[in-house]
Amino acid sequence: MATIRMIDIAVNFTDGMFKGVYNGKQCHVADIPSVLSRAWSAGVDRIIVTGGSLEESREALAIAETDGRLFCTVGVHPTRCKEFEESGDPEKHFQALLSLAKEGVEKGKVVAVGECGLDYDRLHFCPSEIQKKYFEKQFELADAMKLPMFLHMRAAAKDFCDILSRNKERFSAGVAHSFTGSAEDRDKLLSFNDLFIGVNGCSLKTAENLEVVRGIPVERMMIETDSPYCEIKNTHAGINFVKSVWPSKKKEKYDQDCIVKGRNEPCLVRQVLGVVAGCKGIADINQLSKTLYHNTCRVFFPHDLDSVADALLAGSHEIQ
Repeated sequence: MATIRMIDIAVNFTDGMFKGVYNGKQCHVADIPSVLSRAWSAGVDRIIVTGGSLEESREALAIAETDGRLFCTVGVHPTRCKEFEESGDPEKHFQALLSLAKEGVEKGKVVAVGECGLDYDRLHFCPSEIQKKYFEKQFELADAMKLPMFLHMRAAAKDFCDILSRNKERFSAGVAHSFTGSAEDRDKLLSFNDLFIGVNGCSLKTAENLEVVRGIPVERMMIETDSPYCEIKNTHAGINFVKSVWPSKKKEKYDQDCIVKGRNEPCLVRQVLGVVAGCKGIADINQLSKTLYHNTCRVFFPHDLDSVADALLAGSHEIQ
């Protein structure tokens, strides 16, 4: 299994579930080291820890500093954008984000601005006007730091693409992660050069989802878990293509050698790879993994392109 090399571009290691806390209740010990051990054994090379608020981005950077294979994002999720105004000084809040991004870049750990974007499914957390205002603001961060964008788009394709169009000169590349949109939404995203689409279990739930994923060129795709969320469940359409499984136990019967039932984790990005290959009819899963690895390095780890990703692709044919 470990001959396949993967990068999980979205892991929420700041979530309480990785501290053993579920719905406010401590169910087991914090276990990121065990989770990482499984990931590395499964062929995961690197993990990008998601930042979704100023405080969470600080924590994501601290976690990224614990292992050479961990990296992170700095930014504010659309549902948290009220934090700019609730801080009492939105510009000062923005400058704190910028300062954190600079610190993280200097440490070689921050690889993108995000998670930022628009989420119109959860307007009860933050109104659309505030989301739009501070999504646009975060392009200043990308421009200042010369970083790519780690993006979130949910039920907001038109406004999202309008803002992207206005700011396309301010960021080098990006990924719309955890994509669950329609074929029309997919094609809007693909119309932007250097914008990739991140696929996880939530992208592979229904037959319609799989049909949309079939239409994403592998040269424009990345894979992720978005753990501890977005696992591939037995009820999902994609489950038919899952070949790699791990032993699991309920959180109440925690065992460090098993996955916690119902909690997604980075080793399971191997399942996402398998479902993408299966639904697209790609027999050569090694080649698929190399292409996705190259895509990810191109955006988030450009300094490695020559030495790592291009070497992986050397002499191999393109996948359609």
